Amino acid sequence: MKPEHDPLSTLPDSSIGIPLFLPVHFPGRDKWLQSRGFESSGSDRLDPRSSGVVLRLAAEFDADRLGSSPEARGIAPLPGGFQVLAELPGAAANCEEPWSSLVRWSSRVGPEVRLDLGRNVFRRVSIGSPLVMGIVNVTPDSFSDGGEFLDPDQAFSAAIRMLDEGAEIVDVGGESTRPGAAPVSVEEETRRVVPVIERISAARPAAVISVDTRNAQVAQRAASAGARMINDVSGLRNDPAIAAVAAGEGLAVVLGHMRGTPESMQREARYLDLVGEVADALADSVDRARQAGVPFQRILIDPGIGFGKTGEHNIEILRALPVFRAIAAALVIGVSRKRFLGEITGRGGPKERLGASLAAAAAAAERGVSIVRVHDVGETADGIKVRAAIG
Repeated sequence: MKPEHDPLSTLPDSSIGIPLFLPVHFPGRDKWLQSRGFESSGSDRLDPRSSGVVLRLAAEFDADRLGSSPEARGIAPLPGGFQVLAELPGAAANCEEPWSSLVRWSSRVGPEVRLDLGRNVFRRVSIGSPLVMGIVNVTPDSFSDGGEFLDPDQAFSAAIRMLDEGAEIVDVGGESTRPGAAPVSVEEETRRVVPVIERISAARPAAVISVDTRNAQVAQRAASAGARMINDVSGLRNDPAIAAVAAGEGLAVVLGHMRGTPESMQREARYLDLVGEVADALADSVDRARQAGVPFQRILIDPGIGFGKTGEHNIEILRALPVFRAIAAALVIGVSRKRFLGEITGRGGPKERLGASLAAAAAAAERGVSIVRVHDVGETADGIKVRAAIG
């Protein structure tokens, strides 16, 4: 049954600048909803699309930013430090496209997010104008530029060029995570990334350097060398101790979604509910990081385009990005030069996919992504500036 009007049209706009949160994905959500009389839809998680659950839009409560206590605002508490901001009547869950309506509303709310990129480096990010993260792969076998920056001098020069071209962050990695890639020892990964991070930090002390690693020992060494951020594509599943490193060193952490390992992930690209399963896994990673002591404003998520997903899966994830915005302080996306862009355009080589990469980054920006991880920094930064100017 289609409602006569948009069920979210009466909900207030907001400019408080904090991410929304769908409580179907908050830690302990099933017990919380079941304690209030809602029943499971037959799967492992509650599904408001079939159960008619009252959808509650919530955000992490921050008295300084909201300007009043939960009691003063009449806000009902949720587990995990989240507070209800608004409700979508349960009857609306039976309409044809409640999620589309919800996405439209969530896109209007929170025009700006304030991020801690690690060690108290704060940035305000407007929706539609994401920060650029440049990719520096100090590897012989990455899918797009393997071997190009394996030499430390070349990697350092590439990072400095990216910063000059408009990158807010440079992401230095020493292990390829392309499909089928074999793991690298901690010693070898450390040998590749630490000297590069040290040189970047010495040359540009204010730069935000991220280390792309699944290993806590590498993350710790990188933090000592000057990294402010950890980019863990496994979402703490490979080495949960990464969260303790981030908490202890005051680093930001990007938690990715990936099934299995780089060697096995494409064989595990099977989902019954793609968006729900990825969102649940990311929410679990966020919960682990918070339990380890990482503040919410230093936790970012990446739904893992190409990590255990088919081309069709990647497109579905990109369409659903506003839903993922709700789970952490900010959303990171990496679509640059990915294979599915070549499948769409017919462009074979990764470096032939610049136009497709720019289009995908622009679409992601419109859907609320705060950071785009790219190979072609200058072109991407220019595109973001033009989009922001047009509005």
